[in-house]
Formats: sequence, structure tokens, C-alpha cells
Amino acid sequence: MQHPVKASASSLKIYFRLLGYLRPFIGLFVTSLLGFVVFASAQPMLASILKFFVDGLADGTSTFRDIPLLGGLDLAYGVPLLLLVIIFWQGLGSYLGNYFLARVSLGLIHDLRIALFESLLRLPNTYFDQNNSGHLISRITYNVTMVTGAATDAIKVVIREGLTVVFLFGYLLWMNWKLTLVMVAILPIIGVMVSKASRKFRKQSNKIQAAMGDLTHIASEMIQGYRVVRGFGGEDYEAERFRASSKANTAKQLRMARTSAVFTPALQLVTFASMSALLFLVLLLRGDASAGDLVAYITAAGMLPKPIRQLSEVSATVQKGLAGAESIFAQLDEPREVDLGTVERDRVSGRIEIRKLSFSYDGEHQILDDINLVIEPGQMVALVGRSGSGKSTLSSLIPRFYRCGDGQILIDSIDVRDFTLRNLRRHIALVTQQTSLFNDSVANNIAYGDLADAPRKSIEEAAEAAYASEFINKLPQGYDTLIGENGTLLSGGQRQRLAIARAILKNAPILILDEATSALDTESERHIQKALDRVMQNRTTLVIAHRLSTIEKADIIMVMDQGRIVECGSHAELLARNGHYASLHAMQFNEDEEEIETDPASPQQGTAA
Repeated sequence: MQHPVKASASSLKIYFRLLGYLRPFIGLFVTSLLGFVVFASAQPMLASILKFFVDGLADGTSTFRDIPLLGGLDLAYGVPLLLLVIIFWQGLGSYLGNYFLARVSLGLIHDLRIALFESLLRLPNTYFDQNNSGHLISRITYNVTMVTGAATDAIKVVIREGLTVVFLFGYLLWMNWKLTLVMVAILPIIGVMVSKASRKFRKQSNKIQAAMGDLTHIASEMIQGYRVVRGFGGEDYEAERFRASSKANTAKQLRMARTSAVFTPALQLVTFASMSALLFLVLLLRGDASAGDLVAYITAAGMLPKPIRQLSEVSATVQKGLAGAESIFAQLDEPREVDLGTVERDRVSGRIEIRKLSFSYDGEHQILDDINLVIEPGQMVALVGRSGSGKSTLSSLIPRFYRCGDGQILIDSIDVRDFTLRNLRRHIALVTQQTSLFNDSVANNIAYGDLADAPRKSIEEAAEAAYASEFINKLPQGYDTLIGENGTLLSGGQRQRLAIARAILKNAPILILDEATSALDTESERHIQKALDRVMQNRTTLVIAHRLSTIEKADIIMVMDQGRIVECGSHAELLARNGHYASLHAMQFNEDEEEIETDPASPQQGTAA
């Protein structure tokens, strides 16, 4: 018995929170409300017109009686004139209500959509790790659309039809309160029916939104990975996966439609059954009421089922909107990326010290275990090791993409947690294996974010330093060429060089290269290595590399295994120890030899010959 109460309280809480977003539009909302009051007040006026018309026909009355302003007006002119005035009055109310509520609703949805998107910009990395992109996109598009329905059509129907019911009931009570009380007796039955249907609509709507998230996610994965899908013959598999997800979504939609299809006729049956009883009582208890009174009363009563039916049907739309708002508010309530730091520095020297650092993503499986490391300003330190040894995790903790567990990371003897996030990340340039580019021009992709105001000359110099200018100048519009979603019009190596150019333009004292040359061919890698050698001068550089040949010049090489640093030293020192590093080096050297032997077009093989 407690669940309905909790659900009702939750619904009210969500409604009131939605209403909180109406504060900037309160003037427009009041105007809309007044418009619907005008519209609803016209309904009993139309019934009253029939009273004078029927009474005039029945007893031969030719003028209005008992009405001060219309006392001497002939019915032949007065009834058509009043009918036009009432219709104009109703139309005015409809315009004011619909137009200004639309402005309120669209403004509300705009604000919700902006709040939702901006929250994504402030959420921690762990949130994105735990939620797939399809569900996040579906929340911004589909769920917000559901809220739009609740905030436009639903609110309009609730206010307009609700006020119409109020005005008609008021008129009926004034005409004959005894008969009206008979109609009031059915309201509890209608209330119970609406309450049960609302709970079912809400539950089904939550399932539909989850199914839409799955559908969006599958489509998003296929679009992003279409080359893999086609290259590995995954068309049938993806089609079946999407078909199954769409089928599940359709089934849930049909359950919602079935619930609505059963609910509306049932409510109509109850409403018109009461109308039948009312007609019986009118004929039985007419008393001294005139024919016009009875016709006006029955007409007004006959107007009630339509707004009551519309109010019942809007329940499904409202519950969809509530379910959508619930998921939206759940995201908005997620704790933002923690930023308690207060320290800001215009420039740091780049000294990094890591003390007894341990880290776990889930609190159970240790990814880093008691890491101690010092990188002096201008030094190049390389992290190597097998996949899963914790190299990338360590590089993600320095710019605080994740919060440190036990231990400290210090930059210029200041704990990274004491820096403000924005200031900390301004001191760090990051180039990762997974290059992120935007559907914008080449220049805007290099000069992104805080770099947006960089002069064109600096952008071109950064591109030249990254050996990107050679292919940029060949593009149709050069630096103004649009490169497509995530740079799809460029090769992998070209995308990586743009990312390196972006890091060069940032000119940060700390440079983190996480497999930065992995997407480059041998010739490009050689050019990039020269560029990186130049850009790493006077910068503290942390390099995570799979190809050991790219980090032989590192001042210090740290070998990681299972979250711990197991070896430390220069390239020559580590080879001499014949330990983990020597083993990795020998393994990679053998792989390179095999690759050369099996590649007939290899230039090395030709040289050897």
C-alpha cells in the first residue's frame, strides 16, 4: 500500500521541480492561464444561449428577460449576435492560452536541454565510463522530447480542459445543485481509474525510454564503426541486433498503446453511464423548470465528457514526460567533477613528484600500487610495460581525469588536488592514441578551446612543427577545410598529427604522450619524432610507448608490471640488467625482424639485399 503513495509523492516532486524552471517565464505563463480562463468561461455561455433560444420558441418570448444590458433586445438579433461575441471571446482565449504556453514550453525545453548538455561537460570521467553514449544521446533527444509533450500538449489540456470542467460544474451547480451532486458521485471512480492507469503508464514509459537508449546505442556504434562492420562482414549481425532491439521497443510501445486503448473507452463508459442516469433524473425531477432550463442543463452536462476524456488521455503523455524528466533530473543531480582546489599559477616549471600512489577504479581491483616517481623539469620519462600494467591510468591521474586514491601527485610541490581543475589542465598538453577531432575546420581543430584566439600564424607554425602542413596545404580549402565527424576525411596519421599540432600550439610546460605515434606510418613517425624531439625541449614529458624504439632517448624509462614500477633506468642501463625491459625489447625486436622478413615491399629488406 505504500508504493502508490511514494510514486505520487515522487511525481509531485518532479512536477514542482519542473515548475521551478518556469520562473523566468512567469509573466508569459500567467498570460496563458488567463487565456485559458477566457476560453473555459465561454463553454457555459454557449449553453445559456440555448436556454433563451428554446424558451423563446416554447412560450413565444421575443426579447431577453431578466438581463440588465439586454433586456429590450429582440431574440432574433440577440441570439446570433451573442453567439458571435461568445465565439470571438472563446477564440481570443484560445489564442492567448496556446501561443503564450507554447512560448513557455519551448523556453522550458530549451533550458532543460542546455542544463543537460552543460552537465555532461561537468561530470567526472567515471560517469562516462559507466554510461554508454547511446543512452546519453537518447536522454538529450528522446527523453527531452517526452518532456516537451508533457510541457506543451499535456499542460495545455490539463489547464484548458480542467478549467472547462470547473466552469461547467459551476454552471450546473447554479442551475440545479441536486442533479449535479449525482454527477459528482462518479468522480471518485474516475479518480481511481486515472490513478491506476497513471502508474502503469509511468512504468511502461520508463521501459520505453531504456529501450530507446539501447536502440540509439546500437545505431551509434554501427555508424562510428562502419568500417569494421563492413570489413569483417558484420552487416547481418548488426542488422539482426538492431532488428531485435527495435522489435523490443515496438513491443513496449504497443503495451503502452494497449493500456491507453483500454483505459479511454472504459472511462467513457463510466462517464456516459452517469449521463444516462442524469437524463433519467432530469425527466423524473424536472419540477417547474422551463424547457430552456432543461435544454441548457443537459447541453452543459453533455459538454463534460469531452474535456474529462481529454484529461484522462493526457495522463499517458504526462507520465511519459515525468519518466523523461526523472531521468533528466537524475543526470542533473549527479555530483559534478570534484574541484575543491584554490591554487592557480600562471606558469609552472613542470616538476612532477608521485608519492606512494595507489589507485583502483572500483575500490576492489588495484590498478596502481605504491608508485613513487620524480620527474625533474625538462626531463623525458617513458613508461613501458604490457597492456593493463597501469601506464595510461597513471597518465590520467596527473590532469585529474580521475581522483587519486592513496598517495599524492605533486606539480612544483603542490598537490594536484589543490589546483583548480581549469588551471591545472592549462599546464598540461595531452596527446592520446584515440584522437578526438570535431566536424570543424582544420584551423579550429588545432586552435581548440582555450586556444581559439590563437593567431593564424601560430596555428600554421604549430602545424608545420607537427609535419601536418604538407597535407593541410593540399586540402581544398587548406586550413579552412571541414574535416568531417572525428576527422573522417583524414587518414589516421593525419588525424594524429593534428592532435600533436594542437598540443604544440598549447605550449604547456608538461607534455603527456600516450601512444601518440601509434597511428603513424614509419616515415610519418620519423618526422613526428623529430617534431616531438623539438617540442619536448624545456618541457617535462611523460611518454607512454608501445614501440620501444621511440623512447630510447628518454632520460628515465620506467617499466611497469601489474600496477607497480619494477625497473627504472636509461635504455642502456635497463638492457644491461637483462630484466623486464630487456625481455620486452628482445620480444619486440624479434617481432620487427619477422615483419621485415614477411614484407616483400619492405625498404629495409631491399637495403639488406
